[in-house]
Amino acid sequence: MSRPKILITRKWPEAVEQALAARFDVTFNDSDQPMDAAALCDAMQTHDAVLPTVTDPLGAEVFAGLDAPRCKLLANYGVGVSHIDLAAAQAAGMTVTNTPDVLSDCTADIAMTLLLTVARRAGEGEREVRAGAWTGWRPTHLVGRKVSGMTLGIVGFGRIGREMARRAHHGFGMKILVQNRSAVPQDVLDEFGAEQVADLAALLPRVDALSLHCPGGAENRHLIGATALEAMQPGAFVINTARGEVVDETALVASIKAGHLGGAGLDVFEGEPNLNPVLLDCPNLVLLPHLGSATTETREAMGHCAMDNVLAYFDGTTPPNAVR
Repeated sequence: MSRPKILITRKWPEAVEQALAARFDVTFNDSDQPMDAAALCDAMQTHDAVLPTVTDPLGAEVFAGLDAPRCKLLANYGVGVSHIDLAAAQAAGMTVTNTPDVLSDCTADIAMTLLLTVARRAGEGEREVRAGAWTGWRPTHLVGRKVSGMTLGIVGFGRIGREMARRAHHGFGMKILVQNRSAVPQDVLDEFGAEQVADLAALLPRVDALSLHCPGGAENRHLIGATALEAMQPGAFVINTARGEVVDETALVASIKAGHLGGAGLDVFEGEPNLNPVLLDCPNLVLLPHLGSATTETREAMGHCAMDNVLAYFDGTTPPNAVR
């Protein structure tokens, strides 16, 4: 029998690409440039499975162009699937999978990195040193906020949110407040000395820093906007490693420049890689290029997790990480 034909939409770690090539007829994207809607539509007509990433918007318009697609599996490289129209994929007869668990530690590490960097004004300091503008130590220079002992609000208490709580509570003695769509078991809360609050309105006025770990998509678009920011304490920080659309970036910058918000750290952006220009002219705003899962260990683990989903599907069993 011929091997299933699959497309990998971007460059993956070499070890994973080699493992996939040993088992499947693989089409690689050697240019490592994002594919447009027409190319993705064509790929789903000519391949048995497509392995996309967050850089591949698979909206309704892509599926609308299909005619009896050959593709029956979208094995996403990443945990978030808000870039995929799940209803359209299901209507086209496609199974969608993701890669949970394997990136929780590294994404939480980046969230904590952002909090430390913005609270201690390390980004501003690093830029000052590189520019040759540092004139030496003085008592009032780049004074930031002490992170240890802060109250941290976590929105979305799944795997990544819990790992952020672990670092914040056990590493920095932070008090943890949680806002989650469903009730979190008490024993899980107790593990982090955490308290679950009823809703976002109850959370925001109580926290020194807010870390976002909720899903993206239309439901949570601009969840943190002008109204939410106004409800936060003066000098508080916002950290986003979830999805860019969760934060209204224009309102965020306005709050920082008005002196209400203390600063923010963003690893994800609305419309990335195209940045809202207002973000670039805001000193106490730390910007990272979507590095949450960017370690050798995690990126390879994500690839192998995606491959496990593909292997299971073509073996006729339910993929371990089926989303829909």
